[in-house]
Amino acid sequence: MARVLLKEVVKKFDDNLVIEKIDLEAKDKEFLVLVGPSGCGKTTTLRMIAGLEEVTSGEIFIGSREVSNVLPKDRDIAMVFQNYALYPHMSVYENMAFALKLRKTPKNVIKQRVEEASEILGLEKLLKRKPKQLSGGQRQRVALGRAIVRNPAVFLMDEPLSNLDAKLRVQTRGELKKLHQRLKTTVIYVTHDQVEAMTLGDRIVIMHDGKIQQADSPISIYDKPENKFVAGFIGSPPMNFLAGQVKKEKDGKFVFQTANIKVWLPDNNNIYDEFEKCKDKDLILGVRPEEVLDKESARHYGKDYNIMKAQIDFCEILGSENFIHLSMGTDKIIAKVESHITPLPGDTVEIAIDLGKMHLFDPVTQKAII
Repeated sequence: MARVLLKEVVKKFDDNLVIEKIDLEAKDKEFLVLVGPSGCGKTTTLRMIAGLEEVTSGEIFIGSREVSNVLPKDRDIAMVFQNYALYPHMSVYENMAFALKLRKTPKNVIKQRVEEASEILGLEKLLKRKPKQLSGGQRQRVALGRAIVRNPAVFLMDEPLSNLDAKLRVQTRGELKKLHQRLKTTVIYVTHDQVEAMTLGDRIVIMHDGKIQQADSPISIYDKPENKFVAGFIGSPPMNFLAGQVKKEKDGKFVFQTANIKVWLPDNNNIYDEFEKCKDKDLILGVRPEEVLDKESARHYGKDYNIMKAQIDFCEILGSENFIHLSMGTDKIIAKVESHITPLPGDTVEIAIDLGKMHLFDPVTQKAII
């Protein structure tokens, strides 16, 4: 078993608290992604698992063994760094074989493992080259190969794709996913890129200010964020937020009202009681950009949408889709629309908001109410 378990782990640098008593489990053979903005504590957490940073308090287990005070070389882990950390004077073969040589592994075993890893990663023709003769993507694969030959219980990866260009990152993400399916080893992967997190992770752990905000499957985090930070962090463009109040109309239906707009809330018995509890309170309404539609699209779907007028601020044209930035008085929202919809700045348009997947957040606690 290659489960990794953190129990009440705290990390301080002098008096600066950077990890605040976190509990975390990476299950056996799971691809677990730690994601969050710079300074959230994700890399520090990974380095504590690796043994490169000491734990201030708490316990870390790899398998059934408590390793908080075990040296990195004795933890049965392999780490892939952001800068690859290859030895420039060694060939690809020598870089991949180096850790095994230090362990005094027999030469025939080293040769077999390096050849197997190079075949998996498509490095067979590059084994005699030095790192300076390789592209960024090839160096990254060598760093992965060096980890693979060790047959570790756990792979730890610290933003290994951040130095690659956009096209190569997409390609290498797919290769990493296939590699994990083939090796069936536990992987803990750190990134600040939410797209990487969503596409690679079996589960995602979102961190902020040294705390775990939510840990769940990618789709659960996207559909059911537990707080406003998670809702705004996952998704591109980020979720729209509107400050206002839930009001009850004379006919018994509920609306969400801001200083500029009024939208009808879903007539859903399952959440009626929640609307009743939070009416007349200050709240934040969250709507994802794909739920903001042009009027024609709303009619096409044949649903009862909230339709209102908005002014176009500007349009981001991406080819496959466009991001339309809109103003309704002081309320600002973004709509993700089809590529043929290209309104001009200053135009007034009618938009439709689908609140079937709406979210409500408490502005004080930031926690999700709905």
